[in-house]
Amino acid sequence: MRISEFSIQKLKSFFSFFNPQSAICTPQSFRYLSFGQQRILFILAISLLLALYLRFLYRPATPPEEIYQEIAVEVVGEVRNPGIHLFRNPPTLKESIEKAGGLKDAAPFDMDSFSETLETGTLLTIVKEFPVISPFPPHPSPLPYGEREQGEGPLLKEGMKGIKQEVIKIKIGRMEARKLLVFSIPLDLNRVTVEDLCLIPGIGESLAREIVTHRERRKGFRSVEDLKNVKGIGEKKYQVFKPYFHVTQPFRVESSVPKP
Repeated sequence: MRISEFSIQKLKSFFSFFNPQSAICTPQSFRYLSFGQQRILFILAISLLLALYLRFLYRPATPPEEIYQEIAVEVVGEVRNPGIHLFRNPPTLKESIEKAGGLKDAAPFDMDSFSETLETGTLLTIVKEFPVISPFPPHPSPLPYGEREQGEGPLLKEGMKGIKQEVIKIKIGRMEARKLLVFSIPLDLNRVTVEDLCLIPGIGESLAREIVTHRERRKGFRSVEDLKNVKGIGEKKYQVFKPYFHVTQPFRVESSVPKP
């Protein structure tokens, strides 16, 4: 089939639109294209621009990540999984012991009353102690449950030395300074030692001793800003050291809980 001269010219004009050396940059180039062809080229151009936008410029909106500060509590002693455990919210004594796997002893132990909330950097030391056996009681005493026999009423043994009962003691303190610094937990200026202070970048032994001497002379720091009064610490050094410290009251609690 013979193609007319008009059709050949029209095809040449259409393909010349894609030729960089053609007159595509001039509006006269479109006069050889039909309205449908121009519409197709326009759609292609818009699609190309949209693809480039999605590829290089568009960034889908992502929901903001939840920001929270982890609470670090170290549990050691009579627990199944001793170590440092992390929490999203300040835990109670009960939650901290449960996170550490619970007590090693399988005997029943009521921790429901342990509702005290712990701060980050707390150290729980759980130890098992055996109180001194009581002296001879003046009257007969009941046998322990495991030594009872069938019958009515408790059996008595005259002259027993008493019942040896385990006691779980929970000591609440602070983690070591090096561990606190790993978790970016500030050190208490009223508790740190010279060795603790030397762990902080920029504090040598002489400056550490100066800080401790100033604390003893002034009977403790009342605020972190009091560091400015220490010999050898100016405004510049204070701004560097400030994030590493805080000031609280003494924090020492011990509680003894007998096992039922």
